[in-house]
Amino acid sequence: MLTHLSVQNYAIIDQLEIDFSPVLNVITGETGAGKSILVGALGLILGQRADTNVLLNKEKKCIVEGLFRANTPRLKAFLKENELDVLDDVVVRREIAPNGKSRAFINDTPVNLVQLNRLSGMLVDMHQQFDTLELGELDFQREVIDALAGNRQKLEDYQAIYATLAAAKERLAALQEQKLVFSREFDYQQFQYTELSEAAFRDNELEEIEQELKVQENAEGIRRAIAEALADLQESEEAVIRKIKSHTSRLGQFTTVHPALAELVERLHAAEIELKDIAGELESVSGHVHADPASIEKMNERLSVGYRLLKKHGLRTTAELIELTRQLSERLGSVLDIDDKIEEEEKLSAQLQNKAMELAKEISSARQSAVPPMEKQVNKMLVKVGMPNARLQVQVRPAALGPTGIDAVEFLFNANIPAGAAAGEKPFLPLRKVASGGELSRLMLCVKSLVARSMDLPSLIFDEIDTGISGEAARQVGGIMKELASARQIICITHQPQIAGKADAHFLVYKSVVGQEVKTGVKLLNTDERIVAIAKMLSGEKPTAAAMENAREMVMN
Repeated sequence: MLTHLSVQNYAIIDQLEIDFSPVLNVITGETGAGKSILVGALGLILGQRADTNVLLNKEKKCIVEGLFRANTPRLKAFLKENELDVLDDVVVRREIAPNGKSRAFINDTPVNLVQLNRLSGMLVDMHQQFDTLELGELDFQREVIDALAGNRQKLEDYQAIYATLAAAKERLAALQEQKLVFSREFDYQQFQYTELSEAAFRDNELEEIEQELKVQENAEGIRRAIAEALADLQESEEAVIRKIKSHTSRLGQFTTVHPALAELVERLHAAEIELKDIAGELESVSGHVHADPASIEKMNERLSVGYRLLKKHGLRTTAELIELTRQLSERLGSVLDIDDKIEEEEKLSAQLQNKAMELAKEISSARQSAVPPMEKQVNKMLVKVGMPNARLQVQVRPAALGPTGIDAVEFLFNANIPAGAAAGEKPFLPLRKVASGGELSRLMLCVKSLVARSMDLPSLIFDEIDTGISGEAARQVGGIMKELASARQIICITHQPQIAGKADAHFLVYKSVVGQEVKTGVKLLNTDERIVAIAKMLSGEKPTAAAMENAREMVMN
């Protein structure tokens, strides 16, 4: 509910603060005093468009802030989804700068108008003359019938099953599409797999062949280089190893004479041993290096096959070819068992379809049963609120199984059925096409008074929905609002004393002249002030004694 509204620098409002009652709030005032301006200011924090024309002082920004007390699961989910502070109180602020720039905040966090519009529907339900009201929306019409039918738990159970069914159908469709793709590509993938499996490459085979081929192709040069190295190390007259050995022997004679020579002789001896070891390994390498024309030919053939497959598949290594072979094997294996998977999903979908249909039929039956009493009650209330010739008819038609069941619910309306005429003589048309703004507002009041305790409704704001009624009809509208306010906060702007008399909190909007400027103010009236204000609504600026007595009776009763 809206607990506090603050408005600064908006139209003819300089600064204004209102603390609303949690039940029935009535706002009255003379025509032009600024009642609709107050609704316009509230509209800003509900996401309506703004421009600089609304600024009273063109050099200051306009600020409208509302404090709402609400902690419904839907609201909490919205706040979490948008990474906003989840608090018991929600503060919504809208600022309009003199340059026309508009900013919106939820709990002091900047938001865009899309987010603000989404939030506003959870906080306030505003009904104004000539609005396209929520009542004309098919989803809301179905929700009304479900609320009256007590379908809440059944719908939750059904929607859980339907969500599972939808997921199963998606999996089935994906499998069927996959089968089509597999069927189109099976022969080609089978050819690719056969080609790769016949090649049967082992890990790093191509890389190893490339290395071995380089060795064999350079075998003669390698052997020649090794032979030359061995000759210089140990076979020629000037062999390095022999010379080092000779120098080691000669220098060794003087190690006792010069201490530094001992370490150097040891190092020369180590070098001799290392060179002998190198020579031995060179001989071993030389013994294994040879060129085999037949082997070279086989390796070139193997590389040719490998290079062709690498190029064909856009790959670079043996490991990638082996991985592709594995993947193709899995795909071909999937083709063989995809029919089994499709059959399993078809069975599961059929079972879920049957469960969903069974529950949808129960929901539909409850809806059908709720329609006659709902029509009777609403049409009875329409007479009370000054629409004696209006009739509401609820149409529940069969529809394909969907997220809300197997029904298409639509409210039909006829505002002009003469007393005593058969309903069938006048056509009923969709509500959104035929009802006027005032008719929709009063019809909405009747409908929501029936479902206020069954549906999660936000605060309701009615802006002059009493146009065209008076006397007993106005009294009945006031009574319905009073009853509705026991379940939901109501804010009503009215010209009817019969409605004002039902208020739990009565606010008077008035104009005052400050200097050269006309400004709007709002005052919460006490009991005596209420009686005077209602008496003026009854008989004019100077109320008669009879009007005062009548007003006192309205307030006290």
